[in-house]
Amino acid sequence: MSNPLDTDAGTELFRHYETEYQLVQADLMQKLDQINELSGEPRKAALSAAERALEETDELLGQMQMEKQNVPSSQRTSINRRLRDYKTDVDGYRRKLRTLAEDRSALFGGRYSDNPGSSADAHLEQRQQLLSGTDRLDRSTQRLKASQALANETEAIGANTLAQLQQQRETIDHTTRTLYESENYVDRSLKSLKGIARRMATNRIITIAIITVLVLLIIAVIVSKFR
Repeated sequence: MSNPLDTDAGTELFRHYETEYQLVQADLMQKLDQINELSGEPRKAALSAAERALEETDELLGQMQMEKQNVPSSQRTSINRRLRDYKTDVDGYRRKLRTLAEDRSALFGGRYSDNPGSSADAHLEQRQQLLSGTDRLDRSTQRLKASQALANETEAIGANTLAQLQQQRETIDHTTRTLYESENYVDRSLKSLKGIARRMATNRIITIAIITVLVLLIIAVIVSKFR
């Protein structure tokens, strides 16, 4: 696992961020295409929405860049290539959005003024910044929740793996103790067999000695009769 706790966690989280990026990217492209057809307040709203989507793509690229460190090294070449392509796309979207935002005549329509510091514009900009910050916070919260859920899942897998390893260790310990006990039984059996072999050898010697004595006595009796 490699470590069993982190086998595919990094790759899975990167794919999660990449999928979310591709969805936001498609939404951003659609918003940019729609802006040219709008003017006035709808155009302002569309520009703000596109800006928020662009900021979200930047955040997701940053997340993917950080998560890349947890991806197996064999996959990093392909990932680096994709990240470079994504960054190039985002830079292009940013330039296009800047061009659209600088078209003030389309943005303000008949109410266009050369005075960019007017009170209405200032309030509108503050409101848009507040909405943008709130949306970014909501999206960040959702990503954090998704990351936390994935971390909890990984932790559960790790805990289950550790429990299995502990069970396997107990099984190995039990098997080892059984082997030690069996070895002791074998040693005792060998000692018993050696004792039996010694007794048999002793009995054989005693038997041979008795037979020898009996033969000698018989010979002695026979010799004494023929004298």
